[in-house]
Amino acid sequence: MAPASLLYSSCSLEKTLLCSCSFYGIPTPSVQWWMGGAPMGVNSVDSSVQVTSTIIAPWANSTISLTEQPKMSTSLLCEGKNQNGTHALSILLMPRKSSFLPQTFMEGLIQGVVYGAIAAALLFFCLIPLIMKHIRRKLAKKIAAVKAEKSPKVRACQEPKMSLKPKEPEKSAITPSSESQILHHVP
Repeated sequence: MAPASLLYSSCSLEKTLLCSCSFYGIPTPSVQWWMGGAPMGVNSVDSSVQVTSTIIAPWANSTISLTEQPKMSTSLLCEGKNQNGTHALSILLMPRKSSFLPQTFMEGLIQGVVYGAIAAALLFFCLIPLIMKHIRRKLAKKIAAVKAEKSPKVRACQEPKMSLKPKEPEKSAITPSSESQILHHVP
């Protein structure tokens, strides 16, 4: 006496999906295929599903062939069972070309752009204080330079020194007037 146990399984995909399961057990296990929770008949021929089983005691082999693409996330189950136990293999089927692929790609692309824009905006807002500090420093330096140029002390240092005494004595004449005195310079 031996419970049913899975010895071998395989799946291949060319024009059709072909999956096989081999079980061993004493007594010889029976094999049942399930697709999407519904049993597929042994040695049955459907328009899109064909199941073939071969029993050579104590082995049971079964093959399922799918000619049409399965619906999104369809499960395929190969179950071997005898009076001493059950063993099963579950396969998740995905269609070759999903109609959701372009839609999923576009959603992901848009989501990536939105998240990227949010990240860039947050980074910019975090850097604003540093940018403003840098701008204020530059502006303060420029203002200090302009004030320094306009300052009388600095301007006096920058202008050539001039003598306050005239080079040669000049003659001045004072003429009395009734209201005020006028100083005339005579060369």
